[in-house]
Amino acid sequence: MKKQDFVQRLTLGAFTACAVLFASGAQAQAVKSVGITAIVDHPALDSARKGVEDELKALGWVPGKNIKLTYQSAQGNTATAGQIARKFVGDKTDVIVAIATPSAQAAVAATKSVPVVFTAVTDPVAAKLVKAMKPSGTNVTGVSDRLPLAPQIDLLLKVKPGAKRVGYVFSPGEVNSVVVLKELKTELAKRGMTVVEAAAPRTVDIPSAIKSLVGKVDVVYTTTDNNVVSAYESMVRVATESKLPLVAADTDSVARGAIAALGMNYYDMGRQTGKMVDRILKGTKPGAIAPETGSKMSMHVNPESAAKQGVKLPEAFIKQAAEVVKTK
Repeated sequence: MKKQDFVQRLTLGAFTACAVLFASGAQAQAVKSVGITAIVDHPALDSARKGVEDELKALGWVPGKNIKLTYQSAQGNTATAGQIARKFVGDKTDVIVAIATPSAQAAVAATKSVPVVFTAVTDPVAAKLVKAMKPSGTNVTGVSDRLPLAPQIDLLLKVKPGAKRVGYVFSPGEVNSVVVLKELKTELAKRGMTVVEAAAPRTVDIPSAIKSLVGKVDVVYTTTDNNVVSAYESMVRVATESKLPLVAADTDSVARGAIAALGMNYYDMGRQTGKMVDRILKGTKPGAIAPETGSKMSMHVNPESAAKQGVKLPEAFIKQAAEVVKTK
């Protein structure tokens, strides 16, 4: 073999080896990681997570092939939410998806560099996740589940015509619930109605909180308060025993015993969130993406629960519902 041929083959072999190494390295780099965390497990938040996962899959992100999805629940503990967020940051996760306000606050507190996409957060501004509902220029964006309150009050009055006093069970530690309480007072006052507060700082406080409203209110309204929603059945038991109508802002709560709800579709909100995550994984800076509000709302009713809570729903009202459900 001529020296020149030998050198050419040696060079070609080296080039091929480098190309193989480069290709395998590029393939390894192509696997992205997304850490998903929720403050607690309950149907609405679970639906949001499923929506994120399904949207990413629909956009070509296949677990085990080009993406690694990791999910952790804080089980209602804010300290645990902080630990989870810090773990994701330490693992150099490409994107953190934080479901519900406490988990989103924990993630934002844990990092100023890793992209954070929140979802199911009622008021991202009040929660200090972003300064306004426009591109933040930071590492944070996401989707809010904020609902207009006027239609909620319309729903209350359809379920309980002539209602004047509205009970509100909430967790004072959740900023989203406090924000809704303030707005609810304002909106109810416009109609000559009042709100009666019942604070439930812990899940175990929820039964006593709703019991404190018996005889004092005409109807009880619950929002997407994670503490309350996670233990919704305990509220339903008291409402049924006391013939106290229960109306929700979370449509998943209707199957669990609320009479009706006009709320966001959390699965669709998750898909909306998944689109944001996809853009970030493909190179868009989170600070260049304006936060959004969930775009799909629907009304669910439960005639069976209505009867148990002393209410008969008009057939015309039932026919307006997107879904008529039965208590689980």
